[in-house]
Amino acid sequence: MPELPEVEVVRAGLHPAVSGAVVEGVAVLEPRSLRRHEGPPNDFVSRLQGATILSAVRRGKFLWFPLELAHEPASESSTALVAHLGMSGQVLLRDREAADDRLLRIRLDLAHPTRGHVRVAFVDQRIFGSMALDETVPVADGAAAGYSGPGLLGHDMADEGVSGGGQQDPAPWLLRIPHQVAHIARDPLDPAFDDAAFSRRLRARKTGVKRALLDQTLVSGIGNIYADESLWASKIHFEQQCTSLSARRVSLLLLEIRAVLYKALAEGGTSFDEQYKNVNGESGYFAHSLNAYGQQGKPCPRCGTPIRRVSFMNRGSHFCPRCQRLR
Repeated sequence: MPELPEVEVVRAGLHPAVSGAVVEGVAVLEPRSLRRHEGPPNDFVSRLQGATILSAVRRGKFLWFPLELAHEPASESSTALVAHLGMSGQVLLRDREAADDRLLRIRLDLAHPTRGHVRVAFVDQRIFGSMALDETVPVADGAAAGYSGPGLLGHDMADEGVSGGGQQDPAPWLLRIPHQVAHIARDPLDPAFDDAAFSRRLRARKTGVKRALLDQTLVSGIGNIYADESLWASKIHFEQQCTSLSARRVSLLLLEIRAVLYKALAEGGTSFDEQYKNVNGESGYFAHSLNAYGQQGKPCPRCGTPIRRVSFMNRGSHFCPRCQRLR
C-alpha cells in the first residue's frame, strides 16, 4: 500500500494541475471504485460536474480535493473529493486526447485557467482504492487539516493558504477535513504534529512498538516499509514494548522516522512493481536505499549480520537481530 511519501509525491504532482480547475466531465467506469461514496454513481457524477477544485490536500495516506460547488461559495466550502489509493491505486495526469489506460476506473476532465485541458485518470489494478464525495467537518485543533501548496518535496510549506510554515493563515477550506479522514491522526511531517503528546500516548500503549506505529489513529502515514526502516535506523526491535521506551528513545525514533520519510520523498517514494507510480507514470527509486525492508538474507549495512524476516500481522517484519535486540 502506498504510504506517506508515495501519496505526497502524488499530491505534489497534482496540486499545480488541478488547483483552480473546473470539472468539465466525469466518467465512472468501475462502480466498485466508489465504495466509500454515499450514493449511486450518477450522484457522484452530477454533484462533481461543474465543481471547482480548490486545492490538493493530504493527511497521512489520505488525499482530498476541497471543492467549490456551483451553489456553494468557496468561503463556505464543505464538500471534498476524497481519494484513497488502497493497494494499487494511481492518480495520473493525462492529455485529453490520450487513449484510456487499461485499468482506468474513474476519469475526470478538467479545464485549468492556465494549463488548459487536463485529464485526471484514477487507475487501480486490484480495485481496493476509491474516490468519494464527502462532507467536511471543522478540524478539532484549529490548525490546517493537512498539506497543501508546494508541499514537502520542496520542504517549503509557505504558499497561498497552505498548512505549515506559519507565515500565512490557512484558507477556510483547509480548516475543514473530510468526515472519512477525521479519525486519522496527524503525521510526523505535519507542522501541527505534537511530539510530546505522541510520546506520551505511544509509551502508554501495552503493545509492541511496530504495531503502534501502524495504528493510523496514533500516527498516520507510516506503513510496513517505513516502520521497518525507521526501527532499523533507531536500533529498536519491532516487538519492543512501548511501555519500556523512554521519552528520549521515542524522540530518537521520531527523528529517524522523519529522516526516512524525507529521504523517501526526495527519491520519489518506493516502487517494487507497477502498482505505484507518480502522476506522470514514473516509479520512485527509494527501494535502492532500503536498509531492512525486503533485505532478508543480505548483510546489515551497519554490522554485517544477515537481515531477518519474520511473520507479523499477515505481513513481514524485517530487522537486524544484532542491532535491534529485544530488550
